[in-house]
Amino acid sequence: MSVGRIVEGDGCVAEGAAWLAAREPRFARALAVTGPLPLRRGPDGFAPLLQAIVGQQVSTASAAAIWARMEAAGLTDPAAIRAATEDELRAPGLSRQKIRYARALAGAGIAFDALRALPDAELVRTLTAIPGIGTWTAEIYAMVSLGRADVFAPGDLALQVAAGALWDLPERPRERQLRAMAAEWSPWRSVAARILWAYYRTLTNREGIR
Repeated sequence: MSVGRIVEGDGCVAEGAAWLAAREPRFARALAVTGPLPLRRGPDGFAPLLQAIVGQQVSTASAAAIWARMEAAGLTDPAAIRAATEDELRAPGLSRQKIRYARALAGAGIAFDALRALPDAELVRTLTAIPGIGTWTAEIYAMVSLGRADVFAPGDLALQVAAGALWDLPERPRERQLRAMAAEWSPWRSVAARILWAYYRTLTNREGIR
């Protein structure tokens, strides 16, 4: 089974946005407010997933500070995490639970190059089998690190808030409802997410991906 379209650059984002705007007037209205969308691509591999674990349930500022200390200590690759003591992992600011998750990720033996060839559903199943990685983290990794064009993260609070506002819903849609809504945005669901994240920023002036 093919992995489908990959968002390689700004041209892909613009193509997806045009497709969505032509089929859903609400997206056209959002784009008129947001302007051109950011690419939102990052590296793949061990470090982005470890950084996502570090950022769980803490503020963006706290996550950035912890990650900076981990980088300074050289604790951003599997071998370093496996070799580190409890005290060495606690020193940058990792909780006991996050230390367990970091070690689970380091010991999972993931072939990150092979992940690039996995279909979306299998990719998410593979990642969520690792303690500390939930569906949201796996879907964000697929979208941002691997550039999958037709993945969505309906558990993301910012996407829920933006969709609720744009569709004028009485309350923000929960994960199941938003996943069902997003089915209509295939094959460009990750670009739909980019539109909604950008729209969220116009509503709140806050960054919505973390």
